[in-house]
Amino acid sequence: MFRRIRETVPAALVPLAWTFAIAAHLGAIGRRPVLIGHLVMDVLLVLFVVLSWTDMREGVLRAWRGVILAGIPVTLAGTLGLLVVTWPLSAPLRAVSVVGWTLLPAPALLSTGRESVGSARTVNYAAAALSVAGAAAYLAGLVGGAAPDATVRLAGLALVGVGQTAGIVDAVVRY
Repeated sequence: MFRRIRETVPAALVPLAWTFAIAAHLGAIGRRPVLIGHLVMDVLLVLFVVLSWTDMREGVLRAWRGVILAGIPVTLAGTLGLLVVTWPLSAPLRAVSVVGWTLLPAPALLSTGRESVGSARTVNYAAAALSVAGAAAYLAGLVGGAAPDATVRLAGLALVGVGQTAGIVDAVVRY
């Protein structure tokens, strides 16, 4: 049963995480719930990588293990940025967390696409492209900083969310 949970739950967690991020950027969710979400993800990422270590030692799963491993400090950066909001590095740490997660899955999605055939290849390549395009849009909006750039950041997050959700749902359905 636990194995089945590990194999299917990411298909719900990925779109939930990006929906949560967009809602937070819109101001619909306050800092405290976002902090709690980060703390939960910190724990889940560590548990997932520890409990799945041997299952993820070969092929594309090894690439995904690398994403999770790299994602732990990236998520912790966001957690720290949310914990110490008066610290000058608070906003940059939160940005590192968001931008990190827009980009981290892209190489693993490409790797999955290379190892796939048919529509799975297309889905994973498109998911990687959407992640990178979304990251670029988010960064462009972040650098701009003005109110219209908030729309660009949100569009970037939406692209990433759609791409990464498509990739993980495809993987869960095919696995």
